[in-house]
Amino acid sequence: MSGRLPTTPPTLADVAERAGVSRQTVSNAVNNPDLLRADTLARVQEAIAELGYLPNRAARNLRTRASHLIGLRIQPVLEGTANPTMDRFVHSLVEASREAGYHVLLFSGEPGEPLAGYDDLLRSTAVDAFVVTDTYLGNPQASWLDSRRAPFVAFGRPWENPTATHAWVDVDGAAGCQLATDHLLDKGHERVAWIGWRKDSRIGEDRRAGWHRAMHARGLPTTGLASRVEDTVVSGRSAAGVLLDEARPTAFVCASDTLAMGVLHTLHERGLRAGDDVAVVGFDDSQIAQVVRPGLSSVRQPLEEVAVEVVTALEGLLGHPRVAHPGVLLTPTLEVRDSSGPDRR
Repeated sequence: MSGRLPTTPPTLADVAERAGVSRQTVSNAVNNPDLLRADTLARVQEAIAELGYLPNRAARNLRTRASHLIGLRIQPVLEGTANPTMDRFVHSLVEASREAGYHVLLFSGEPGEPLAGYDDLLRSTAVDAFVVTDTYLGNPQASWLDSRRAPFVAFGRPWENPTATHAWVDVDGAAGCQLATDHLLDKGHERVAWIGWRKDSRIGEDRRAGWHRAMHARGLPTTGLASRVEDTVVSGRSAAGVLLDEARPTAFVCASDTLAMGVLHTLHERGLRAGDDVAVVGFDDSQIAQVVRPGLSSVRQPLEEVAVEVVTALEGLLGHPRVAHPGVLLTPTLEVRDSSGPDRR
């Protein structure tokens, strides 16, 4: 056979001829490689690589009842926010899934119908598993999928059910906000204000706990220095104005870059310089944080690592035998920029 690739897509028979083995041996190399001797498997894999052979996915799916697709429901970004978290996560998940031999199927649903889309995909076996991302909203996806024994991994802790045993991966928001607060305290600030989300947000309260813990560890007061608002630039702007008037903070730690952008707006309106006069740290390390003037210091979630851990857990759930993974909590880092300001000591 010529060393050139065939003009039509190579077939299983072409691979068998190139490797000098039977068609069943090629099939085993693709679907059950453990059945072959190492030298035979290597010879078949070399032939597959040389010819550029791709197994017939449709036929393979009929045999294995596997689609090699992972379902992920996406929601539109809310107006007035600067949150890139899901965008970064989706890109990371697509890449990590591809390396594991899977593809991500995105689907949408009505905001008021949290289960929309799941039932159809589950009934049609269009996907092998799901990634759930709305665990912090009290949405029922996790419990609904669990009741139907559908494989899934959650990006986010089971806030509504701490005893849940399903696989999840999350980022330690409290550790991130403690890191941000300690960063400002180490610069000499003693009145560090907090702007976070409303009390019914478990993630918001978790992040607030990190600020609170850091302040109390230094023996510093927090009374009158905290505000809970909606996650919009306008809300952050208003909260910053009230805190500046009533509490006179020299620095702010915010639950999101969206709220931090509101603080920057207020400082600009009052003729105050972010960093030099009042320090500001956000959360999420959005693209806006990286390009706004001055650059916004921000807690960065390790979303690439989150995606890898999610896919690892999915592989365990879809493997034979099935392997259950416990919850994984990852630690964020702090990207320091000019909004942190100089050392005040």
